[in-house]
Amino acid sequence: MTTRKFSVVFAATLAFFALALLLTSTYAVTQTEKVLFSFQGKKRSFPAGHLIFDAAGNLYGTTGEGGAYGDGSVFELSPTPDGGWTEQVLHSFNFTNGQYPYANLIFDSVGNLYGTTLRGGAHANGTVFELLPKVGGGWTEKVLHNFSATGTEGTSPFTNLIFDAAGNLYGTAYSGGDVACVTDNGGACGTVFELSPTGAGDWTLRVLHRFKGTDGAYPVAGVIFDAFGNLYGTTSGGGPSLLNQLGTVFELSPTASGTWAEKVLHHFKTADDGNQPFAGLIFDATGNLYGTTPYGGDGAGSNGTVFELSPTATGDWIEKVLYSFITAADGAVPYAGLIRDAAGNLYGTTSLGGANHYGTVFELSPTGVGKWTERVLRSFNGADGNDPQADLTMDTVGNLYGTTVEGGAHRDGTVFEITR
Repeated sequence: MTTRKFSVVFAATLAFFALALLLTSTYAVTQTEKVLFSFQGKKRSFPAGHLIFDAAGNLYGTTGEGGAYGDGSVFELSPTPDGGWTEQVLHSFNFTNGQYPYANLIFDSVGNLYGTTLRGGAHANGTVFELLPKVGGGWTEKVLHNFSATGTEGTSPFTNLIFDAAGNLYGTAYSGGDVACVTDNGGACGTVFELSPTGAGDWTLRVLHRFKGTDGAYPVAGVIFDAFGNLYGTTSGGGPSLLNQLGTVFELSPTASGTWAEKVLHHFKTADDGNQPFAGLIFDATGNLYGTTPYGGDGAGSNGTVFELSPTATGDWIEKVLYSFITAADGAVPYAGLIRDAAGNLYGTTSLGGANHYGTVFELSPTGVGKWTERVLRSFNGADGNDPQADLTMDTVGNLYGTTVEGGAHRDGTVFEITR
């Protein structure tokens, strides 16, 4: 299985995300890109997560490395009257309270931030944390959960988190769980978990599902809800046999007994339909799911795909590859997930490819005859960033924001904006 440091993320404040999805955004042929911030050295580096806005227009994100102790940070970018942006580190991780926050953040209704760290914490298996703003400025970090030393509840949460209406948090852990899991590279295959507040300031973790290998393994991305309370996500590995370990799309449904039942909606069978999905999923208005795979697809390049899963009347799901990244010029290896505007256009990034081989921002538009057209909105050139791995964020007027994990003025990553 191919592994690398990355993050995918699929969460923002629910209100802002809903507003962004209502936009009808058609981009001009020529885009204007602006680097809002270049990260530098040990102090902060490797911004692999998705960005989120607050109501005042400030951006928040994480760096998987850097910070005061080299273990990662949470940062805020604030617009200035002269059109610039000012960066502030809100929190530096120190291993004890978490290490390597590669995933993005989410807000609750009162402005607290939540996220995960891949490593660190009391048992070195990762954490779920909360950042609370202090009166007069500054933020206080609280570890809500340290993943256990046994690993049975999961380890190494790359994931972004989501809330339900009751205030419970949901996410995935990349490894740990069922020690009897069978895959082509061995080891426990990961979990889906729920974290619930107790009312006394503590939180309780419950494992909703432990992957067995045949039903998926190694979930990198988080999960999303449908209107009925079912959860959907992807695994980067696993499949029906050791000869088919290309990843899955799954559904988890709550049962009357309080447990959750898993159903595999699609297992990636061949290189042509994509493989090893690292990113999460999104819905359209009619209940179709969309996602990306960084590898596979038509053509010799095997540079990744954008896919759609559609439900049928019989309860099955049909997968369709909407686009295969065939040549390096149109992008390659899309680790990030997608966002969608109200016109049905999809937007994402590829970590490689483009005119300069440093990655792209792309738009995928339906043609009305069952086909989709891809357009490269930006080819990164190194100076403005290199290797974008996170989902994009759209503001209320249709501008796109994102991060690159390398490149920029100091070669340690950037935050960028693409305007209409």
